[in-house]
Amino acid sequence: MADLDDGAGLDNLSAGAQEPSAPFEQLLERNVTPANDEIAAPGSRGGCSEVAWRSPLVGDLAALGPVPANDLGTLEPEARRRARDLELWGGIECTVLRVGDAWRDQLREGGHYDRLADLDVVAELGFRRLRYPVLWEHVAPDHPGECDWRWHDERLGRLCELGVTPVAGLVHHGGGPHYTNLLDPEFPELLAAQAERTARRYPWIRSWTPVNEPLTTARFSGLYGHWHPHRRDEASFLRILVNECRAVLLSMRAIRRVIPDAELVQTEDLGRTFSTRRLAYQAAYENERRWLSLDLLCGRVGRDHPWWPRLRAAGVAEWELDTFLAGDPGPMLIGLNYYITSERFLDHRLSLYPPHLHGGNGRDSYADIEAARVPLPTHEATGWEPRLREAWERYGPVPLAVTEAHIGWCPDHEQVRWLLEAWQAAAKLRAEGADLRAVTVWSLLGAVDWNSLLTRQTGHYEPGAFDMRHPSGRPHPTLMAMAAKALGRDGQFDHPLLQQSGWWRRDDRFLVPPKRVRVG
Repeated sequence: MADLDDGAGLDNLSAGAQEPSAPFEQLLERNVTPANDEIAAPGSRGGCSEVAWRSPLVGDLAALGPVPANDLGTLEPEARRRARDLELWGGIECTVLRVGDAWRDQLREGGHYDRLADLDVVAELGFRRLRYPVLWEHVAPDHPGECDWRWHDERLGRLCELGVTPVAGLVHHGGGPHYTNLLDPEFPELLAAQAERTARRYPWIRSWTPVNEPLTTARFSGLYGHWHPHRRDEASFLRILVNECRAVLLSMRAIRRVIPDAELVQTEDLGRTFSTRRLAYQAAYENERRWLSLDLLCGRVGRDHPWWPRLRAAGVAEWELDTFLAGDPGPMLIGLNYYITSERFLDHRLSLYPPHLHGGNGRDSYADIEAARVPLPTHEATGWEPRLREAWERYGPVPLAVTEAHIGWCPDHEQVRWLLEAWQAAAKLRAEGADLRAVTVWSLLGAVDWNSLLTRQTGHYEPGAFDMRHPSGRPHPTLMAMAAKALGRDGQFDHPLLQQSGWWRRDDRFLVPPKRVRVG
């Protein structure tokens, strides 16, 4: 999960780049986000371009009443039919990682760790599958092989009773327990051993995500220094990425010794970088880099791959890269996560932007902003559909799914607009023949402190399909819950609040007047 500006210029260490000089605690200070109960006004730096407004909470699911129908607007009849074939999945934000000497644990901070009953209200929405944690850091926190399964036995058993199929996640943005880390040469083998123990404990689980979003985690831990081990250089980024991908490969081999038909659900953030003509080289660098984790796991990084020389220069051995070349013959599904901040625009004209957006790569200085804030030419398409199409064209016939659909800092009707864009894009591609199987409502119970990428512990809470701040102390459904229930049942949803486009489609979203920003 990543729904924040990564930090201007910190995503852009290309050839000859210099490391950022600020310590990791200060890297996000330039990002201005709304306070806990605010929605940003049009044109501000917050995640929402809309005046402050929150719709009332929906209330108990039993009181939702009839779910309104929707013809899915602009979709062609075939796409509408295929939308009804899409599976609806759910997911609970479950990151466990280190920032400095402190551990962040979303399950504990959000309260789900102590609430078994959450699973009952989640199941009422009708999900086919639920991305659910069986995290290494929770199961074996003190020593390899010393496992405490009690919490997971109870939760996974309840999901089984409720008829919800779990997709088991073993590491979610973290680097394992305290006795290892993402740069540890033994990390892949240690995780593989834990994966086999987990498979033997739960041999009925078929779908697995050993490492969530390896490229994103490698960037935030090895390139920007946000998360442990707080490195800020390309060599560390690549070393971490290869460690994570080898861990995935070895873990799936270990799991399949127990469950021969186990499916790898490999999640990754998917974005794109746009730029002015002067910075085209930097955009090309980032746009090739974004595929690297999936290219490795799909056996595409041979000696003719553009990143082979950089990997070797970073100290990655040939035998490690050769390990990936055969690919993985077992079942695989690529899970794609796309956020409003996943697409970037790089502009060398610094005077057009406030100083907190300024950065660079050691060769050029430039502003690094969300592409949604810039009036790009019409041929530079942004959004769910072009990004999913790119992935299908690159990796098909490997099946795809949207494994995180979430937008933060927004009222619930904006979250629903974002979800419906993902659903409609997936349905359209299915109608064209893409094997796109599901859309996942992410962060069902909300998330804590993701407005600072977990680097500041302020208790900033963002609701999802449920709002955990209700006085009852129980998950309280929002409009997102209503939408999810309708999509799961009928493949469609409509509501009067959805007649307007999302803020990312409206003309008041731009940081500078459109006539001042031209690509080229």
